[in-house]
Amino acid sequence: MPAGKEDTAKFFDENGYISPISVLNTEEAKELRSNFNKFEEEIGQQNAQYSLHNVHLTTEWVLRLATHPKMLEPLKAILGPNLILLDSRFICKYPTPKDKDAFVAWHQDVRYWGVEGDVVSVWLAVDDADVENGCMHVIPGSHKMGILKHESADKDGNLLTSNQAIPLDLFDVTKSTPCPLKAGQMSLHHGHIVHGSETNHSSRRRCGYVIRYIATTARPIEDPERPRKFPATVLVSGKNEEANFEDHAPEWFNWRQ
Repeated sequence: MPAGKEDTAKFFDENGYISPISVLNTEEAKELRSNFNKFEEEIGQQNAQYSLHNVHLTTEWVLRLATHPKMLEPLKAILGPNLILLDSRFICKYPTPKDKDAFVAWHQDVRYWGVEGDVVSVWLAVDDADVENGCMHVIPGSHKMGILKHESADKDGNLLTSNQAIPLDLFDVTKSTPCPLKAGQMSLHHGHIVHGSETNHSSRRRCGYVIRYIATTARPIEDPERPRKFPATVLVSGKNEEANFEDHAPEWFNWRQ
């Protein structure tokens, strides 16, 4: 991770991502895995893959995780002191047989969100994530290319619900850079950066907690053909003087920075 606040912002602006950043200590990472395993036991692996969406609104330990000081520090360096948590989801990629694929095609997140303004995503590792079990890959600098054309993937096994994929002739795939993380570490990536991940053909689960953050100066995009709602936004740092997004903080949330 770049050393200072200005270095962090400069590196992110130039590359569109930062990885790895240490957030949790050994005990905190162990507690996170234990807490997630309880979720998994309660709802089953099928649902744990992608159904744990915006549980920061109902589960205190999850919101505490999303407001961890070591998580917010680099985000504030990039986006400023007034931060809103836009959305969050646990994503698990379970071991897949060698003869099958379960990958995330090359895509840009911001295409789906309906937000005008920078969005920064956190990928916090619940489990160790590496190339073998399908860690995220990014194309450094691709966040400066604008929103690229997405088409239907021509390969079975794409985990994106819309089955979207960016054609390979629109960017330099040879620049693909893996973002391996140890449990308790996170990566940051810009909403415009081209990224994806390969199938987990290992014997290990690869689970992460993905959280999107915006500055309070961001705005919802008005699109009558695809109206969007933002029911999970929470002010996590500073003040929300612009009020472009509502603050849906739970009543018990009282440790805002």
